[in-house]
Amino acid sequence: MKYAELRERYPEFVYEAFHHEWTHEGLRLWFDFRMGEVVFHPEALFEERPFLNRNVPLAMLDRMVFDIGMIELISYWKCACPPTVKVLCGSLTDQQIAFWRKLYWNGLGEFFYTNGITAASNDFIHFPSQLHKVADLSSAQSINPENYIPRSGEYLVPIGGGKDSVVTLELLRRAGKTIRPLIMNPRGATRECARVAGFPLEEVLVIRRKIDPALLDLNAKGYLNGHTPFSAMLAFYTRLASVLSGIPNVALSNENSANESTVIGTSVNHQYSKSLEFEDDFRRYCPGFNYFSFLRPLSELQIAMLFSRFTAYHDVFRSCNVGSKEDIWCGHCAKCLFAYIILSPFIEPSRLNHIFGKAMLDDITLQLEFDQLIGEAETKPFECVGTVSEVRQALAMTLRRWYPTDLKPALLNGRNVPNALKTLEAPIVLDTLLPIGNLSAEERQILQAACTEKTN
Repeated sequence: MKYAELRERYPEFVYEAFHHEWTHEGLRLWFDFRMGEVVFHPEALFEERPFLNRNVPLAMLDRMVFDIGMIELISYWKCACPPTVKVLCGSLTDQQIAFWRKLYWNGLGEFFYTNGITAASNDFIHFPSQLHKVADLSSAQSINPENYIPRSGEYLVPIGGGKDSVVTLELLRRAGKTIRPLIMNPRGATRECARVAGFPLEEVLVIRRKIDPALLDLNAKGYLNGHTPFSAMLAFYTRLASVLSGIPNVALSNENSANESTVIGTSVNHQYSKSLEFEDDFRRYCPGFNYFSFLRPLSELQIAMLFSRFTAYHDVFRSCNVGSKEDIWCGHCAKCLFAYIILSPFIEPSRLNHIFGKAMLDDITLQLEFDQLIGEAETKPFECVGTVSEVRQALAMTLRRWYPTDLKPALLNGRNVPNALKTLEAPIVLDTLLPIGNLSAEERQILQAACTEKTN
């Protein structure tokens, strides 16, 4: 009822304007959104760095900032889900509208599911043709970024503070590639991972993004709230970062497991904007920008195997969303448990317990999260975690390597463990890449060499 009532109360969401200006702090962006009597003005800042180019062609800059507004819009639209979105500050082709409708629908799949919203993909949102346009940005699409961004072997690598981006950073760096880390809203783990890699914050491309407090006020009043496709938002920010820095390659760290749905038997996927489907759609929407996931051909087990080698990061990386503000592993969520399990075949138990602050497989209060991870519940956790098969394989390898006797951690003595044990009989291959992704032959060879090294 709340969904229907809010849509009736707020029939339109208006994207009125986007703005950008260079200041002594860097490139500042801000946007004007309106929903009835409510106005939103989200902001972002690309921090000043000597390697940023202040002379990007205006038409290109306009188009990229406009598109950032289109992805920022989703966080504000979802609080009431107005059926019509009016875009007054730019133009969209039919193909571009189709892209945004698909992204909004799939990217909000978890939001609809967790809020109990029944909606139809053909009428949940409309982008009507505008009679009045402040600016027609279609001409910017004809600018070929390949003619503007110099070709080079440099890579922008977004760092999230977890194990995946560390693997991308280290493998490319050790292969002799020039790396420029990118961090959005730096926190302890992201700064520390960059530092361990040899990059002080002044050498990192930093983006600071601010949510308008008006949205938080509406959430506190009971308006709709939930997950939005953060990685899609990051994609559009890294597109602008690529042009500002002159670095043509944006190497994400999304693995193959991001393609698996979260709710069994549905298309609801917490990680949709990390999926190969989104990556391919984004590359078509932004031709000429080499946005790709370096880890796409790998499983979570392979990534964990590779990360286990980079011991300098073991005490500084963090993947826990609950504890992110305090820069800790909370030790009580599915994300912590998954990270512990996937690393458990490769890192000795006492060392792993030190990293996470506890023996997580002995914590029976995590039984529900454990059942979700091994596929014995209706849904996987709504977190960025691996596939059910990968979790079961990790547990099988852990049992075989560290617990060959009957003395096992509490969660591995539970009623559902036989399902995991089945994988003990299945071969677990760690030196073979999946034939998917948008990597070059050289990039695939870097991954292959790293995975093969473990088996030699």
